[in-house]
Amino acid sequence: MLTTGIKAPAFSGPDQNGKMVALKDFKGKKLAIYFYPKDNTPTCTTQACNLRDNYAALQKAGIQIVGISTDSVKSHKKFESKFDLPFPLIADEDQTIVQAFGVWGEKKFMGKVYDGIHRTTFLIDEKGIIRHIISKPNAKDHAAEVLAGFGL
Repeated sequence: MLTTGIKAPAFSGPDQNGKMVALKDFKGKKLAIYFYPKDNTPTCTTQACNLRDNYAALQKAGIQIVGISTDSVKSHKKFESKFDLPFPLIADEDQTIVQAFGVWGEKKFMGKVYDGIHRTTFLIDEKGIIRHIISKPNAKDHAAEVLAGFGL
């Protein structure tokens, strides 16, 4: 797992429109990268919609939002369209980005053990430094956690 005070790993991947999105695209901006397990699942949908519903406040605070999961571009497009999400969702099907950020690993659900994404958000400053990590974010109030994590 990464720690605060270090440079965020460089990454790039296709968003829901097939456009390549990279960390370098956000130089000089505050960035919240949220990793989530799966499109169109209850908690992931709640989290995405909370960020959507508070998007204007996040933008006003100068914070860019990027969601990342291992779902496909096609899945992300359906998720974005269904819930009118205003931010990029990066498809990391080969798990390169989730591995680089250390959010892929063993999980347990209803007695089953499997590998997957640990829901985590990284707050990155204008210089690409990780300033805060939100482990196990509150899906219903995630935008407030992002703002508080940036001290806003």
